[in-house]
Amino acid sequence: MKPMKPGNMLEIRWHGRGGQGAKTAADFIASCSIKEGKYSQGFPDYGPERMGAPIRGFTRISEEPIRLHCPIDRPDIVVVLDETILDSVDVTAGLPDDGVLIVNTQDSPGDLRRKHGIEAARIYTLDATKIAFDEIGRPIPNTPMVGALVKITGILGLDGVIEVLKEEFKPKFNESIIEGNLKAVRRAYEEVRGE
Repeated sequence: MKPMKPGNMLEIRWHGRGGQGAKTAADFIASCSIKEGKYSQGFPDYGPERMGAPIRGFTRISEEPIRLHCPIDRPDIVVVLDETILDSVDVTAGLPDDGVLIVNTQDSPGDLRRKHGIEAARIYTLDATKIAFDEIGRPIPNTPMVGALVKITGILGLDGVIEVLKEEFKPKFNESIIEGNLKAVRRAYEEVRGE
């Protein structure tokens, strides 16, 4: 992974559809970063969209206080929770040639690059929907995509992410849902592919 931008800031833009957990993932990565002693912010960019409508989420991580409070136009990393968004949204807008693109798809990174004409970026793919369905029983890809992000970038430790997930999910979900999410994160960490 390349060094963070000047000021030691890493910017991640999330693309998903309402109900897939892009907002939750952006916030969750920010929480994990803060617990590791970094400065971070996670927030969505959506209005009155309904379930299934395209949305964006944003995460900033820095070693120094973050003074920006705006959407991310030049991300270092783009995470796409739904491959169909690639047909209607330019998810690579602002992504540098050495940026990272992580997509939830059954395609290999090379096949995805050819299919969608993606020229820049290092591409990583993962069938996060299948992992979520297998491990959680619902096709919500956000926690597997978190596992892939952690593996690819090394911005956070897997053990720390697991501990924060347990802590944040415990008041909201039963043990089987928590355990399914933990398995999904670990499985995605192992199964993500890159080129």
